[in-house]
Amino acid sequence: MSLSSIVLPDRRAAGWLLVALTSGVLASGSSVALLATSAWLISAAAAQPPVLVLMVAIVAVRAFGIGRGLFRYVQRLAGHDAAYRLLARTRARMTDRLEELAPVGLDLRRGDLLARLLLDVDCVLDLWLRVVLPVVVAAVTATATVALIGALQPVIGVQVGFAVLVACIMVPWLTAATARHAERSIAKGRGEVAARASESLQSAADLVAFGAVDDVICAFADADVRLAAAERRSAWSAGLGNALLVLCVGGATVSGLVVGSRSHLAGPTLAVLVLTPLALLDVLGEIPLAAQIAARVRGSLDRLREVLAAPRPATGPASPHALPRDRSLRVHGLRAGYGDGPDVLQVGDIDVPEGGRVLITGPSGSGKSTLAAVLLRLLDPRAGEVNLGGFDLTQLDSEKVRSAIGLLTQDCYVFDTSIRENLLLACPDASDLQLWNALHRARLGDFVERLPRQLGTMVGEHGARLSGGERQRLAFARLLLARHDVLILDEPTEHLDEETARALLMDLFGAAGSRTVVLLTHRPELVPYPLPQIVRLSRRTQC
Repeated sequence: MSLSSIVLPDRRAAGWLLVALTSGVLASGSSVALLATSAWLISAAAAQPPVLVLMVAIVAVRAFGIGRGLFRYVQRLAGHDAAYRLLARTRARMTDRLEELAPVGLDLRRGDLLARLLLDVDCVLDLWLRVVLPVVVAAVTATATVALIGALQPVIGVQVGFAVLVACIMVPWLTAATARHAERSIAKGRGEVAARASESLQSAADLVAFGAVDDVICAFADADVRLAAAERRSAWSAGLGNALLVLCVGGATVSGLVVGSRSHLAGPTLAVLVLTPLALLDVLGEIPLAAQIAARVRGSLDRLREVLAAPRPATGPASPHALPRDRSLRVHGLRAGYGDGPDVLQVGDIDVPEGGRVLITGPSGSGKSTLAAVLLRLLDPRAGEVNLGGFDLTQLDSEKVRSAIGLLTQDCYVFDTSIRENLLLACPDASDLQLWNALHRARLGDFVERLPRQLGTMVGEHGARLSGGERQRLAFARLLLARHDVLILDEPTEHLDEETARALLMDLFGAAGSRTVVLLTHRPELVPYPLPQIVRLSRRTQC
C-alpha cells in the first residue's frame, strides 16, 4: 500500500474538489472585482455625473458583494465534504494497515502510534484545504488580476506581475525554508508528548509506588518545552511570510500610484489601477501559511510512510487452502524472530492431538509469546513448519486461522464499558443466556449475579473495578464466546497469587472442555494436574 493511494482523491472526492476550486476562484475573483468596481464607482461619483452612468457599477458592487459570500460558502461546503471523505478513507486504510502489522510488526510506543493515527492522518485535511486549494485559487485569481491591470496599463501590469511572482514563489520558498525543521519537529514532538502522556497515565500507580513521579514529570516537561519551541519557530516563520507579502503588495500599490500619476490617467482608471492590487493581499494571504503547513504535512506524511513501509510480519498465500476440520497441532524444527534481529525461538517437535493438552514452559525471554504469535499467524517462521490439521499454517488464510485459534494473554484488554459489552465483542449476536453461560463456565457467573446491575455493571478503565483474577476470567469468558477450537493460554496467571492462579488454571482447563489447549507459562508448578506433554524452552536456544 503506497502513500499516494490513500491521500489522493477518488472520482467522487475529485469532483467535489473541482467544485470547491471553481467556487474559490469565483469567490476570490468577486473580492478583486468588488474592490476594483468600488474604486471606480467612488472616483466617478466624485465628479457628480448623471446617476444612470453609475447604475451598472452600483449593481455590479451588489452582485460581487453577494457573490463573494455565496461562492465562499459553496467552496467551504464542497471542499470540506471532499476532504472529510478523504480523511475517512485514509484513516480506515491506515487502521487496516495497522491491523496487518499488529501486534508484532509495530515497533512504536502506544502514544506515538495514536498520534500517527489521529494527528498525522489529519494532515490530509490540511493538504487539500489549506495547501492545494488556497495555492491554486490564489494563482488563478492573481493571474487574472494581473491580466486585467495589464490591459489598462501595461507598465503597472508588469510591476504587479513581478510582485505576484515574488509573493507566489520567493515568499513561500523562504517561509517553507525557515519553517521546515520546525514543522517536522512539531509532528515528531506531538508524538513524543502523546507517548509520554499515555505511558505516564497507564503506569501512574507504579510511578507513585516507586517514587519516580518527579523524573517522569521532568521528562514530560522537557518534551513539552521542545514542542513549544518548535511551535514558536513555526509562528515566527508565518509572521515573516506575512510581512514579506504585505511588502510585495504595498510595493506594487505604491509603484502603481507613481507610474499612474505620471501617465496622466483619468481619475477612475487611476483609482482602479492603484487600489486593485490591495485586493490581492487577501487572495495571496494564505500562500505563506500554505507553505508553512506544507512543511508540517510533509513531516506527518513521512511518519505515515514509515508505517506503510513496515514489512508485514506474516504474509498470506495467494490461494489459501481451506481450513481443515482437524484441530491437531504439530510443530517441527521451528525458528522465529522479529525483523532483522536474531532468532528468539527455537523448538524441536511438539505434537498436540485434537482436544489434547500441552504445557510449554521456560523463563521470560525464551520465546513463549513468540510461539503464540506464530501459531496465530501473526508472525511467519524463519525455518521449520507449523501444521494445523496436517496443513502448513503459512498455506492457510490468517483470518480463518485466528477464527479457529484463540489467545488469552497475561494482560488481556478490558474496555471501559459494561460486562455485557465486553463479552459481545467476541460474539455481537450472543443472547444474555449465552453470555451467562460463558460467565458461569469461566467461574465468574456467581460474582456477576451478586452485582447490583449484573451484566450492565461498568468495569472501569482497563477493568480497574475488577481484581486481576476477575479480569482474566472475564477475558476467558469472552474467549469462550468466540467459539475457538484451539485455546492458547499465554501466562494467564501472571500477577496473581499462587492460590488464585492455581484455581484459575483449574477452571480454565475445565471450561475448555474438548478444545485443544496450549498453556505457555514460566510457573509450571501452578498447573493443577500433570499434563501428557511438557516442552521446556531455554534462552540458550537463541542465536
